[in-house]
Amino acid sequence: MSRYEDVSKAIEQTFVAKFPKQNLATFGITAIDYFIVTEPIYTAFDSTKKDLEAVVRKGKVVAGKPTLITPTYALHLQGFSDDAYDYMRNISRIYGPNSPAIMYEYENKSIGLEIVSGIASEVANRISNDLENQKNDLSVVIVGIDEFWDVSLMKFIYEFTASSIEYNAREMRDKGLLEPQIGAGGIPRVAADQIEEMFKSVENGGNPEILKIELDKWGVYKFYEDRFLRFFK
Repeated sequence: MSRYEDVSKAIEQTFVAKFPKQNLATFGITAIDYFIVTEPIYTAFDSTKKDLEAVVRKGKVVAGKPTLITPTYALHLQGFSDDAYDYMRNISRIYGPNSPAIMYEYENKSIGLEIVSGIASEVANRISNDLENQKNDLSVVIVGIDEFWDVSLMKFIYEFTASSIEYNAREMRDKGLLEPQIGAGGIPRVAADQIEEMFKSVENGGNPEILKIELDKWGVYKFYEDRFLRFFK
């Protein structure tokens, strides 16, 4: 079996025993306690251990504050393939260069690992019940494959993000943050507000180069050019 097939199988066999009861925060950081329960890989070589022990990996997934981007902004992000940039250019043509989208960034903070007695699914249920009793609403219990436990975690992150997007977008829309700002080249209000804060920072001694980079990323330098150049007069 190829590595790709192994990963695909791991994804198929991964399931969430307990899903967080809250969405990702729209205007702040979200920290999710995770518990990934797997059957130890060594049971493949020692069948006497099968169904007797489980591996529990603990950690936190920290989601940064969701960030609004546009196709123009995405085209200035580094580290993607030519195909990815072609895709964003196509999105720009279809929906417009300033059509808003939400970008999420995650950090995995591993805490530790322990071997416990019991079948993986039963251990997962015990942990889930304990978390419910503790009223830990921002926690997840995942049953996965030992060798690909991080793939199981990524699958959860993808599904959790997908389940939160509509909620986050609605909150941003309700606050008017997605409204295009004509005087700022049509970028969403949240981006225009961010640029205003950066101008204030430069006025107070901040680095104008950082501001220039941000203006270029949003593709709106020409709308702010006169104001920007006044810093050098």
